[in-house]
Amino acid sequence: MTTGVLFGGPAPEHDISILTGLLALRELARTDSDVVGIYWTKTGEFVRVPNSTEAEHFLDGVPKGSSELSLRLGKDGGFYEPAGRLGRDRRLDLSAVVLATHGGPGEDGTLQGALDLAGVSYSGPTVAGAALGMDKWAFGTAVLAAGLPTLPRALLDASTETLPFEGPYILKPRFGGSSIGIDVVADLATARARLRANDHFANGCVVEPYRPDLHDIQIALLTYPDVTLSAIEKPLRRSADAEILDYRDKYVGGEGMVSAPRELPAHLPDERAERIRSLAHTLATLVGARGVARIDFLANEDEIYVNEINTIPGSLSKHLFVDPPLSFADLLGRLIREAIERPAHHYSSAGADGVVLRSAGSIAAKLA
Repeated sequence: MTTGVLFGGPAPEHDISILTGLLALRELARTDSDVVGIYWTKTGEFVRVPNSTEAEHFLDGVPKGSSELSLRLGKDGGFYEPAGRLGRDRRLDLSAVVLATHGGPGEDGTLQGALDLAGVSYSGPTVAGAALGMDKWAFGTAVLAAGLPTLPRALLDASTETLPFEGPYILKPRFGGSSIGIDVVADLATARARLRANDHFANGCVVEPYRPDLHDIQIALLTYPDVTLSAIEKPLRRSADAEILDYRDKYVGGEGMVSAPRELPAHLPDERAERIRSLAHTLATLVGARGVARIDFLANEDEIYVNEINTIPGSLSKHLFVDPPLSFADLLGRLIREAIERPAHHYSSAGADGVVLRSAGSIAAKLA
C-alpha cells in the first residue's frame, strides 16, 4: 500500500492548494516512488497527476500525462482508475491520503464526509472539526462560550439596522479562509453596501470591530502522537499601511506561506508566549483538532484574542516547526500514521436491532 496526496478543489484557495499538494507530493516521492498525486479540478473531477508535475503545468487546466480517477462509496469504496476495453476498473491501494485542500469543500467537511463514506483514511480534520473551523460565526461562538478571549462578532445581512459595537468594522465571509473577500469599512451603511458588491459574502458575512492596533500572531500544532506546538510566528505585512494581513502577504511569493515575510520565532515576553501556548492547547481540545492546524491570534502589548483556526493550513505550516525543529518528512509521517492508526470516523449501526420495524405495522395504514 502507498500514500496519496489530494489537492486542488472547487474553492478560491485552489491555487494555494496546488502549491501545498506539490510540496507534499515531492517530499514523499523522495522515499516512495509510488506515492499518488490526486488533483481535484475546479469543476470537481479527480485525476492522477505525474509526481514530477510543476505548478505551471496547471495554468491551462489538467496537466499533461494525467489520468482520470473516480471516487466510489461503500464497502469497496476508494479511488479507482478506469480499465481498458476488456479489463476491470482498478482500485488504488492507498493506506492513507494526505489532504492539502484549502478552503471550500476541501476544508469544510464535505470532502471529509465523502472519504469517510468511501472508507479512505485521510489526514487533517474530521467532518465536525472541519465544519467548525470553516464557520467563523460558529467558531467564534464556541470560543466565547468556553470563556476564551475573542473580539465580539455579529452576523450581517441586508436587514441589519444596528450592531452591538462601534465602527470601523472588518467584514469577513462566514465560510472561507486565507483573507479572501475581507473588507474594512467605516460604518454600517457601507457594510450593507458591500454585501451586494462582494461575492464572497453570498453565504453569509461576519462583522467584527476593526482594531488597527492589533497585529497577527500564529502558532501551529500537530496532534499525533500527542499535541506538539510549533514556534510562535509574527507574520509581517508587505506594506506598513496595509489594514490587514491579506492574501498577498500570506501567499504571493512562490511557495505559499513558506515565502511570506515573518518574525520567527516572534520576539515575545516569556509570559506572553506561554499564554499563547496555553490557549493553543485549550483550543486543540475545544475544537477536536486533528492533524496539523494553525491558530491565529490578534494581539498588542496588553491584549490577546483568539481569531480563527485554519484546519488545513498553507504549506501544512511546515515552516513553523523550527523550535524544536521538525523536518517536513517527519511532519508528513506523523500525519500519515495518525490517518491510519486513528481514523477520523467509524460508522456504527449499533441499536438498529429491528425492534421498531417489527412493531411498525403497515405503512399504508399510517398514510390513510
